[in-house]
Amino acid sequence: MTYSHFSIRKPTAVPTPRDGGRRPHLEPGRTTGRVEVDASLRCENLGAVRARVTELLAGHDRDFVDDVQLVANELAANACDHAEPPRTLVLRREVHDERGAELVVEVSDASPERSPLPGTSTLGEFRGNGIRMVQALCADWGVRRGPDVKVVWARMPFP
Repeated sequence: MTYSHFSIRKPTAVPTPRDGGRRPHLEPGRTTGRVEVDASLRCENLGAVRARVTELLAGHDRDFVDDVQLVANELAANACDHAEPPRTLVLRREVHDERGAELVVEVSDASPERSPLPGTSTLGEFRGNGIRMVQALCADWGVRRGPDVKVVWARMPFP
C-alpha cells in the first residue's frame, strides 16, 4: 500500500507529501473507537451521512460536529462523484501522546488510480473546492492506496 500525507501547514497551492508518502496517518496512536458510518455509502442520500455523524457525535461541541459533517460529506461526495464502489465511510477516534485525541474521517473506494486535487474537478469549472475546505478544517489529510482500494483520510483534533 502506498501513502500520501498532506498538511495544510505548508503554504503551497497543491499539497505535497510531508513525509515522502511513507507513513499513513496511523502514527503511533491508539484507536479507541471505530464506527463504519455507511458500508454502502448511498450516494443518492448524502444527507444520511450528515445525520449519522450528528447522531454519533451527540454531546460534542456543535461547531466541531458541523465541521465533521462537512468533512465527511465532502470526502463521501468526492468518492461518489469520482470513484467506483464499494465505498465506505469510517469515523475513528485515535489518541496520540503528542497531539491528544483526534477524529479520523476515512472514505475508501475502488479507484486507487484517482487522487483528489484541491481546486480541480472534472465535473465543471465551479467545482473542486471541497478538498480546500477539508484542508482548512483539518490538521492533516492524505491518501492511502492499495492494489484495489484508495482511502482518503482527514484528521481533526477533538475540542
